Amino acid sequence: MTATAAYRQTARLRVGDLVTGQSYVEPQDGTREQPRLITGTVAQIGSGWTGIDEDLGYVWVRLPCGREAKALARDLEKTTTVAPSGAGEGHRLQRT
Repeated sequence: MTATAAYRQTARLRVGDLVTGQSYVEPQDGTREQPRLITGTVAQIGSGWTGIDEDLGYVWVRLPCGREAKALARDLEKTTTVAPSGAGEGHRLQRT
């Protein structure tokens, strides 16, 4: 079994999992954006480029409104509760 196959079998999050947690804001954007509470389904784990984000563990979460938000896997928890109809509002950026 390859290392990639072993990782896929032991990963805590998988594409399609329903998750809730905080969105991730890049350090250079911290003065303009704040992390938001998000709930949605895991759409992508990582950037898709080997070695690019292995140290951070990015996850893309598809929100109820159809947009996607970036989060860190460590900041997300699996959930079985579907977000309320207004829960998609938390992804909107607030400029200061």
